[in-house]
Amino acid sequence: MKIDNKGRILSFSEKPKGAELKAMAVDTTVLGLSKEEAEKKPYIASMGVYVFKKEILLNLLRWRFPTANDFGSEIIPASAKEFFIKAYLFNDYWEDIGTIRSFFEANLALTEHPPRFSFYDAAKPIFTSRRNLPPSKIDNCKVVDSIISHGSFLNNCFIEHSVVGIRSRINSGVHLKDTVMLGADFYETDAERAGLLSEEGVPIGIGENTKIKDCIIDKNARIGKNVVIANSEGVQEADRSSEGFYIRSGISVILKNSIIKDGFVI
Repeated sequence: MKIDNKGRILSFSEKPKGAELKAMAVDTTVLGLSKEEAEKKPYIASMGVYVFKKEILLNLLRWRFPTANDFGSEIIPASAKEFFIKAYLFNDYWEDIGTIRSFFEANLALTEHPPRFSFYDAAKPIFTSRRNLPPSKIDNCKVVDSIISHGSFLNNCFIEHSVVGIRSRINSGVHLKDTVMLGADFYETDAERAGLLSEEGVPIGIGENTKIKDCIIDKNARIGKNVVIANSEGVQEADRSSEGFYIRSGISVILKNSIIKDGFVI
């Protein structure tokens, strides 16, 4: 975005490069940056968060741009020429979660000390949907630089630099490293789990002695015993959705509701 000395947006360009990018440089001291900061940050990038007056927005969508599909490339650039649009400076933590890799890294960044973004700031509390789940039960586990969500069962396992979601079940001998596990939408009873195991099925969660690294595990996934998910060959892209997973930017993604049989190697 290009602005005047009062912060009004004069023009808006979608992902400019080269000379077009340089032409968008502005004096960002008008947004509150110091002179030193402004020299390092002469560009204003859009976070994709827009606030409109209701009447103006309806007018734009109904009459001016009835066939438009995108704010950033269509509505905002055209509107800047006609309406008063002002920039608001947000100079804090923000990540563009537009790829599997960025989603993965942003989640694991929450485990840093201190994290770039904190859920525990008393002045800026974060509230999620109430689930009324019990605390997690952790028995004889080693947990390092990780976040464990409510209602999980962890037994004699090693959780390292990972995020473990709600209702997760991780069994004995499991080593989870650099992994985002989204958890489950429901619990299986002990009888249901026993029935599955007796028929060589796979209960929800991660089975005994399984090793997982650099992985995203979607909701309700069933990962068996003695599984290895490590992408040891360094594959960058692969689609094996028929087998319950794919690989994006080197990260293994276990699909929602998928089943990974005992002893499987990725």
